[in-house]
Amino acid sequence: MKHHLLTLLAAGAAIFATVSVVRTQPLRETSEPPSAPPASTFPETVAAVGLVEAGSEHISVGTPIAGVVAEVTAAIGQAVTTGTPLFRLETRHLEASLAVKTALAGAARARLETARSTVADLADRVERSRKLRAGTVISEEELVRNGFSLRTAEARLAEAAAEVVAAEAEVQAVRTEIARCTVAAPIDGTVLQSRIRPGEFAATGPGSGPGGPLMILGNLSPLHLRVDVDEHEAWRIGPASRARAHVRGNAGMSHALEFGRIEPFVIPKRSLTGDSIERVDTRVLQVIYRIAPTGDGPVTPPQTGPRLHPGQQMDVFIEAGGAPKVAASR
Repeated sequence: MKHHLLTLLAAGAAIFATVSVVRTQPLRETSEPPSAPPASTFPETVAAVGLVEAGSEHISVGTPIAGVVAEVTAAIGQAVTTGTPLFRLETRHLEASLAVKTALAGAARARLETARSTVADLADRVERSRKLRAGTVISEEELVRNGFSLRTAEARLAEAAAEVVAAEAEVQAVRTEIARCTVAAPIDGTVLQSRIRPGEFAATGPGSGPGGPLMILGNLSPLHLRVDVDEHEAWRIGPASRARAHVRGNAGMSHALEFGRIEPFVIPKRSLTGDSIERVDTRVLQVIYRIAPTGDGPVTPPQTGPRLHPGQQMDVFIEAGGAPKVAASR
């Protein structure tokens, strides 16, 4: 009886263990992707990734003078024309300096007028001295002394005139610095990004700040696509290669691409992984295409259909040529 009881307990433990193991196994179900992946329509294809950018390329707007921002006059998404003010720096110290320089220029002009009057007075005195000398009324020494006084006054007149020019140049220099404190749009375009606020300090130099450029400007008509082609497949494409780009997340939205140019310098591929030290082991050839309008809707603002945004990634398929014929070596 005891032997049968142990057998039953062992069988029950085995069944319980089997059921527990089966219950802990994950349920695997086949799930369909929300959208089908893009597919190429070319017989031979080079697959690449493109980045949407403005037709003028992205212009990083900076400031020629470091200072505190007084006013930001252009908003994100605003269309601007060449010369439209984007932001203005604090100019109170320059305006104070301008008042001082203007006063000094006025004093220099007053000294110039005094020097001119002195020259006119001495010139008249010399002329009268010559007439008096002809009648032997005054001595030759007095005539010569009046002549030297006239030359000294003429030199001081020239010095005063130079001081006026220098003072007016200093006034103009301060006015130029005040004008440089207003940063204007260099082209017709759209404000794509702004990292500057009133009261913040705007620095000069590369990057202009820890977050990047102060402003990014670009002309969105038309849009371009900067495509990174792996260096191993760069030889397979050319200006005559057709290309098509698909919107990520919706393979049904695609745009034909018109060839623009090939930038001949092969650069390291930017593939950020989040590591403290990024490693780059691939180089790419960058090809610039113009995004052509399709039935999906226009690609230049204003848009009524699906919109492409600068900085957006797209999957690109480029028609590739066959392998080149290599002569057999003997």
